[in-house]
Amino acid sequence: MKYSFANDYSEGCAAKVLDALIESNAVQTCGYGLDGYCEEARKTIQKLIKCEEADVHFLVGGTQTNLTVIAAALRPYEAVIAVDSGHIHVHETGAIEACGHKVIAVKGNDGKLEVEAVKSVLDVHIDEHMVKPKMLYISNATEIGTIYKKAELQALRQFCDQNDLYLFLDGARLGCALNAEGNDLCFADLAALCDVFYIGGTKNGALFGEAVVIVNEALKADFRYMIKQRGGMLAKGRLLGVQFLILLKDGLYAELAKHANETAQHLQKGMKELGCQLLLESPTNQVFAALSHEEAKRLSQSYTFNHWEKIDACCDYYRFVTSWATPIEAVDGLLEELKRIKEEIACGL
Repeated sequence: MKYSFANDYSEGCAAKVLDALIESNAVQTCGYGLDGYCEEARKTIQKLIKCEEADVHFLVGGTQTNLTVIAAALRPYEAVIAVDSGHIHVHETGAIEACGHKVIAVKGNDGKLEVEAVKSVLDVHIDEHMVKPKMLYISNATEIGTIYKKAELQALRQFCDQNDLYLFLDGARLGCALNAEGNDLCFADLAALCDVFYIGGTKNGALFGEAVVIVNEALKADFRYMIKQRGGMLAKGRLLGVQFLILLKDGLYAELAKHANETAQHLQKGMKELGCQLLLESPTNQVFAALSHEEAKRLSQSYTFNHWEKIDACCDYYRFVTSWATPIEAVDGLLEELKRIKEEIACGL
């Protein structure tokens, strides 16, 4: 059986999370996220972000979360701005457009949204004959594994305040971002700088689940109505509360993210030593390396990974993702296999 580096949700969940689900399995609770587990998880998150006034809601997955947050925040004629590699623009099957809101895509810098790009959109969208930009969508970590620094987030926050825009941070891989080398942000910074963000569980040790944190008072009203209307209100909501409570209570969330990052950095270093060109140096759990088509074909016999971007007639970039559960032995095995393949090709075999 092939070992998968295709994503960071191939495995089920962390053992401690599974143990907690089993332990609570026979406990009867009320539904729809109004149970004691969800309430305790909410309080844990409010304490973690140092913002007891924040509203916290639990949803199942990232696309569902992005769709619900954006649909709830925007008027019918309003639009959201994202970089051209942004998840809502590329990998959500037009979910945002399907709910009636245009995604305005702009060129990013290493996957990150910058003030000048946003300004260029506002300079063009000047009247009621075009959609009205109202929200900035960013993700941390980005789609190409880079992270936002505090100064970058502060610049976006200042621009949003000056231009009456919301700032929404997709945190599907937030654990890896906050525990990456060079990161200078913490949970409290996100609460201070974003109108709304979410803490991703699906890609960081949970079976499923994202925790939406709403800081801006203007976005809080009737959010549960929108969750229900968009099909996001899980009857057995306690399953989400139990998981986030275990992940965030005693540092497990950071521990799992650090492991994902460390295995990816080991893989990235090894690929560089084998002469692989990198799309960029990612500090998180995604590695983007150039392989010849023949190298990729042979490597794919033993490992699963994703084609990312075309380079030329001979080579392309491929994405390799590690997770909270990736054993270092799997990384070493891939590097050994790639080394063997390169040697065989060099010898004409």
